[in-house]
Amino acid sequence: MKSCPCNRSTRVNLALTEYLSRKRSHVEGMLREQVCAAPGAPPALIEAMRYSLLACGKRLRPMLVLLAAEAAGADESAALPAACAVELVHTYSLIHDDLPAMDDDDLRRGQPSCHKKFGEALAILAGDALLTMAFQVLAERYPPATAAACCRELATAAGASGMVGGQVDDLAWERGGGSLQDLEYLHARKTGALFGSCLRLGAIVAQGEHGVDDDLLKMLDEFGRCFGLAFQITDDLLDIEGQEGQTGKKVQKDAARGKLTYPGFLGVSESRSRAEGLVREAEACLAPLGPRGQRLTELARSIVVRDR
Repeated sequence: MKSCPCNRSTRVNLALTEYLSRKRSHVEGMLREQVCAAPGAPPALIEAMRYSLLACGKRLRPMLVLLAAEAAGADESAALPAACAVELVHTYSLIHDDLPAMDDDDLRRGQPSCHKKFGEALAILAGDALLTMAFQVLAERYPPATAAACCRELATAAGASGMVGGQVDDLAWERGGGSLQDLEYLHARKTGALFGSCLRLGAIVAQGEHGVDDDLLKMLDEFGRCFGLAFQITDDLLDIEGQEGQTGKKVQKDAARGKLTYPGFLGVSESRSRAEGLVREAEACLAPLGPRGQRLTELARSIVVRDR
């Protein structure tokens, strides 16, 4: 008897979930070690860093690093430091984004935001410390050429022309204006730049000292573009349809703040269709990799059915 395609899909998703759960625990183990290995740091600062960094999160960006390295032929040990560096940067960005001067959110990862727990000043400093720690991890854990390439890649994605620049545009467009093209450009920087960097970091740590295959980078870049947009559309949909207890953050706040969103331009149904189409594009990007790209494509499929 042939198995139902739905059952096959469920088995694949369960297998991916179990696989990522193991990888997530390894990432979190290294993050825990790293944040404790800061001799001389004020205890209050370490407490605030640990509070946000070790809170329950998806760890999606570290998973992208690990799976991209796997697709490039490396094992977990080569990619784990880069995966942790990305999560340090991501957590810093969440702490700062939640501040009253930014997105003004009082809930993150199912618990009070860092500034609600520790005050604004210590939250800002905890974010600063996590950001700088990311580059320390890369510098200490990789040989010189790979470390330099990783630092450059991550700094570019997280900086003024990437994530930070996207956040500036996001704040500016809360006051009105902006087109669908503006929205896609915004999220290509605010969200997509770091996703793309995760994939490139995976390839760099897998092949860095010997030079990275340009064709592989092009495939990962295009996959990252599709993945990032699909993720953001789903995020916008969750703000409308999600439940706070599942998402771990406030919902139904984007429209109230006048933010540019995909449902705001396209409607819910068209937004969902667009996300699904982007996932199909992402899968096609990695087709030349065969089985090596399978887990990345499975991860892409999973983001359009997520509830957090």
